[in-house]
Parts: sequence; structure tokens; C-alpha cells
Amino acid sequence: MPHVTLIHGPKGNPVYQVGGKSFVYFRTPSRDAADPHTGERWDDVIIFWVPSEADKLALTQDPDSPFFTTPHFAGHLSVLLRGAHVGQVSLAELSEVVQDAWLARASATRGRKWLAEHSMR
Repeated sequence: MPHVTLIHGPKGNPVYQVGGKSFVYFRTPSRDAADPHTGERWDDVIIFWVPSEADKLALTQDPDSPFFTTPHFAGHLSVLLRGAHVGQVSLAELSEVVQDAWLARASATRGRKWLAEHSMR
């Protein structure tokens, strides 16, 4: 994706941005994303911005989906995915989620240009 910069959060976690806005980042362990049996905080959670609440629901409402959310992210246009579960997502679906995340955060001008160049939408 064009105009992407990689910065690192305060704890060294990778954060991908477009135009100074994060669209994919690797979250540091937090108590709201933990193993339900042991309570161990997951250290491999990736957050992707989504364009709308409908997109969020489409990715998270199926209990078999590896994408999820937590109460901490209620009202936030993002979905979570454990790195350990990336293999459960096809390359095409993962590409679409990343592209949609970028489009959700890129400027309208950049988004239109990218879509036109790739004959999409």
C-alpha cells in the first residue's frame, strides 16, 4: 500500500500508518485479550481498522471466525486477530482486510487514486 510508514509504539510494537493515521498495529498484551482458561494475556494481537460497524460485524459475528473484538473496542471501528490464527485466514481475505484498513484511514484523495489504479470498486 502506498504512503505507508512504520513506527513503533512506546513498547516497541509495530504500528503501520497512512497519513499519520494508524490502520494496522500490533497490540501489546492487555487483560481484555487473554486466554479464557488461564488468563494469560495474548502477546500476538493485531488490530485492523474497518470501514464501518457493518464490516466489523461481518468479520466478528461468526463464532468460527478468527477475527474478534472485546468490550474495550466497543464503538471502535476495528477488529482483532491473533497472530497465531493468521493461518486460518486466506491470503485473499487478509489482503482485503489490510486494503480496507488502509482505505478506512487514508485520505479520500489517496483512496480514490489507489482504487482507480487497481480497478477496484
